[in-house]
Amino acid sequence: MKYEDLKILDELREKGSITEEEYQREKEKILNDNNSFNVGKKPLFGMMENTYIMLMHLTQFAGVLIPLAGFIVPILMWITNKDNNANVDLHGKNILNFMISFAIYAAVATITIIGIPVAIIIGILYIIFVIIATVKANNGEYWKYPLTIQFIK
Repeated sequence: MKYEDLKILDELREKGSITEEEYQREKEKILNDNNSFNVGKKPLFGMMENTYIMLMHLTQFAGVLIPLAGFIVPILMWITNKDNNANVDLHGKNILNFMISFAIYAAVATITIIGIPVAIIIGILYIIFVIIATVKANNGEYWKYPLTIQFIK
């Protein structure tokens, strides 16, 4: 399991998704972990890591039911477990950057002349991207959202 985690970590560094400093810090955590099969695999409420991360992505749709919940819930899920699990931290930053980026795109689209058609396209892309990220997270994969500005690294 450690070798698999190290391989994933190395791939993230090579892609530029994490800095060298983050790589070294997480590598040290993995290598110094005496009980790696339990650490980080049940981040919250007894859920497996993939399920928890999948829900982080999926809760972006909570805003449909409760205003602002689609923004607040994934952030809370990330903040409560980012120090305990490197994957939760990585996905949480990705989600937050994605939400901020698309909020900016939507705001710009609404103040332009062609705003309504562009806003509709942005909304459709948002839904598609969240679904793709959710499925990939459930399969244990990291997927960086397209068109995302990296505010938090």
